[in-house]
Amino acid sequence: MKKTNVTLLTHAAMIAALYVVLTFFANALGLANGAIQIRFSEALTILPFFTPAAVPGLFIGCIISNLLTGCMPLDIIFGSLATLIGAYVTYLIGKKCHYPLSKWLAPIPPILSNTLIIPFILAFVYQFEGSLLYFFITVFLGEVISCYLLGMILFHALYKYRSILFP
Repeated sequence: MKKTNVTLLTHAAMIAALYVVLTFFANALGLANGAIQIRFSEALTILPFFTPAAVPGLFIGCIISNLLTGCMPLDIIFGSLATLIGAYVTYLIGKKCHYPLSKWLAPIPPILSNTLIIPFILAFVYQFEGSLLYFFITVFLGEVISCYLLGMILFHALYKYRSILFP
């Protein structure tokens, strides 16, 4: 079945909405913001492996989530760009790398992009107490839990049904 613009737009909107809902859930538990972040929504960063619609969906979902959870403007911009970069590279891995190696590589781009960008936001925008090294470690660990652990669970749940869910 050929992907139409309407299908891709609908998938992107659904992914954005799901990202927002999952971020709000993590925020309610006190996990979405701060030095140690475990956003359940970051598990969705595996979705660009399956569909290009996930790239703008994750980006828009991250912007909306950051706006609605009261993040600072620079966090909204650069945090969302970190998600966009990770999503786009995950999409490229899904298109260019061979399976099964690609599935193990897919969660790495969002982990790296967030680990390289978010610590600076925590240190210089929010001025949290702690060293930059501390923020690199905490963001990395939170992203490994969110993107790799939860993302791979989601990956395995979706992979069997990929042709039905992402035609």
